[in-house]
Amino acid sequence: MLDIKLIRENPVRINELLKRRNPELSIDKVIAIDEERRRVQTEADELRSLRKTESQKIGLMKKNGENTETVQAEVRELGDRIKSLEDKQIELDTKQRDLLLHIPNIPDETTPVGPSEDYNVEVYKKGEPAVFDFEFKAHWDICEEKNLVDFERGVKLSQSRFTLYRGKGARLERAIINFFLDEHTENEGYEEILPPFMANAATMTGTGQLPKFAEDMYKCVDEDLYLIPTAEVPVTNIYANEILSESDLPKYMTAYTPCFRREAGSAGKDTRGLIRVHQFNKVEMVKLTTPETSSEEHEKLTKDGERMLEMLGLPFRRVALCSSDIGFSANKCYDLEVWMPSYGTYKEISSCSNYGDYQARRANIRYRDKDGKVRFVHTINGSGLAVGRTFAAIVENFQQKDGSIIIPEVLRKYTGFDVL
Repeated sequence: MLDIKLIRENPVRINELLKRRNPELSIDKVIAIDEERRRVQTEADELRSLRKTESQKIGLMKKNGENTETVQAEVRELGDRIKSLEDKQIELDTKQRDLLLHIPNIPDETTPVGPSEDYNVEVYKKGEPAVFDFEFKAHWDICEEKNLVDFERGVKLSQSRFTLYRGKGARLERAIINFFLDEHTENEGYEEILPPFMANAATMTGTGQLPKFAEDMYKCVDEDLYLIPTAEVPVTNIYANEILSESDLPKYMTAYTPCFRREAGSAGKDTRGLIRVHQFNKVEMVKLTTPETSSEEHEKLTKDGERMLEMLGLPFRRVALCSSDIGFSANKCYDLEVWMPSYGTYKEISSCSNYGDYQARRANIRYRDKDGKVRFVHTINGSGLAVGRTFAAIVENFQQKDGSIIIPEVLRKYTGFDVL
């Protein structure tokens, strides 16, 4: 959520930055409500002061034996007017908060400006895309032929875009999860978290999924619970409504969870295979930092995600997303994209985002600095990595002419086999 004080002091600049995302975005309604709210508050404060003066007058009049009925009636009337103004202030506060919850974060000054994903900027590539001297196959065909993933029965058990891993396919999926968690915890300093896979509305609101993206969530009937779309949601909110010490920061946390997304607006996109499904596994990296270190920690987190791809030997690139393509709550985002032969291009496998204090304001995550001042933390997160997409990339990039799949060396102690 944007800082109302920042909006008051810099309305023109905030509007300019929001329009880098979308020309239709504006904080003008927020400003109008804020001005009315402050006017109501000023009027209420003046009436409270007047009521106090009149109440003191009643005491003196009683002491002098004077009739106080008229003044008491005036004080009661002042009380009614104050109550009405207080109710109006609550109404305006609610409207203002609702508006702010629907307004995205402002892009960082270093975020490329552009009206569509065509303006995303490739930062660099690492590794050479696979070149085959035979007719290569897409991962969905390989998975069916080798009985690694049973797409048809996954749909039978649930609905479209749900998958069933089996045999060596299930073991490879589990191996990837364990590899990511071990690397992040043992070699990169993250604390492993195993959070609930359901979250309440307050938790979903804290990271920005609600109220804006309610239609993309799986909601539990008759309960204030949603299936989580990413471990970012529960892990970021662990310290909601708490005040940390500066000495506690930065906090590095990583978690494996299944992720559930209805993706109501994605009909017709990547309908085959493992790239876009309604339930998938992911290992997430989350950081809570001070404002002064968030930019540096964002770069480090992105490098941590890249390191997984490098260790697996998968070709990838880093892309800086432009202002119209960054996530709702982010001010800056790098996508890590892995080479997928079946698509003839790179596909996103991790989004590494810096949110500044946007999520922290929504979730009320604060810290006390060395001077005793209470400030909002900055939050950062990224996939480390999306497991199903890693599975698909391994199957496609490491397929051999004889039909076998070479397992990356770093995974073999987890799988117990070298080839599929």
